[in-house]
Amino acid sequence: MRNFFPSIYDLAMKPLEKRNFQKIRKEVLSKAAGRVLEIGSGTGINFPIYKNAAHVDAIEPSKGMIEQSQTRKTAARVPIRVHQQSAENLEFPDNTFDTVVATLVFCTIPTPVKALEEIIRVSKPQAKILFFEHVKMEQPALAFAQEALNPIWKRICDGCHLNRETLKIIQESGLKVTKVASHYKGLFIVVESENNKVSR
Repeated sequence: MRNFFPSIYDLAMKPLEKRNFQKIRKEVLSKAAGRVLEIGSGTGINFPIYKNAAHVDAIEPSKGMIEQSQTRKTAARVPIRVHQQSAENLEFPDNTFDTVVATLVFCTIPTPVKALEEIIRVSKPQAKILFFEHVKMEQPALAFAQEALNPIWKRICDGCHLNRETLKIIQESGLKVTKVASHYKGLFIVVESENNKVSR
């Protein structure tokens, strides 16, 4: 399924992107400035949206996704370099990035706590860390449905977890959360945060 997933991802996301997702992505990415790290760039759906970044380093573990992102990379208005690597093992020096962006990716990262540790390491003190993610819902009936669907959902959707409590993971990581906005009755959230580490 992993080899097949990149070829259907854009088609599956198209109805959502046409509705509200493009608006949300534009709002999030408008805050991405300086040297930017994008976590899990997938098919490059964010690439044409960047306006204020000086340079984007995008990481993506899937070769198929990277190949599919080349057209959007070429169409981007800012310089973008795509690296095949995982979020848990970032091959960048400490204190490299001014902004880190993650959109609809923390649901699939196998070890999100480790990924956040790496994000904190490679981003500068007070760097902006921006997330747009889907999460486990607060309503008990909907949360129960997410739990029930999760095993088959993970198999179909390349390891995506419907029931991941991503906001809680972010809050416990040491990042300073400055704003949380909810969409689709709490199924999706936008989180603005800062790297709270001390300058050395």
